[in-house]
Amino acid sequence: MLIRPETDRDINLIRALTDVAFAPMPYGDGTEGASIDQMRIDGDLTLSLVAEDGGEIIGHVAFSPAQISEATGDWYGMGPISVRADRQKQGIGTRLAHEGLAQLKTRGAAGCVLIGRPAVYGPMGFVSDSNLTHGKLDRVLVQYITLNDVPPKGEVTFAPALQQDDP
Repeated sequence: MLIRPETDRDINLIRALTDVAFAPMPYGDGTEGASIDQMRIDGDLTLSLVAEDGGEIIGHVAFSPAQISEATGDWYGMGPISVRADRQKQGIGTRLAHEGLAQLKTRGAAGCVLIGRPAVYGPMGFVSDSNLTHGKLDRVLVQYITLNDVPPKGEVTFAPALQQDDP
């Protein structure tokens, strides 16, 4: 499996993969693929990586700028992250996340935040210590990983394409 940056020929495949991956999810709202396209249009798609195996895209992760009200440094939001249904639970999402985080660290990023279930993202190194908020969302779902050993605190704001349906 190869993890590489997206290319122009990947854009439609990324959208389709993301839409299919999120369709059965209770928290999916059908806008996930379009949000990646919008981040790309807005210039907010800082890093977009695909997992390719046998010439087919089987996974994708997006990273975009995020703001944290009481934190310093450059923070990024991770997501959406998608893996083809027949390839899930094989560590592909984790490999995509770790590669993206490694690249962000080389760029001097302070860390990365996301909204998600701790059981899924905790094993990747993300934590929730109730110091971050995002609207009225349960704080346990607002998670982060530091890349400079300085834990963040405050209200998280994601790229506008990801904010549209937030609480």
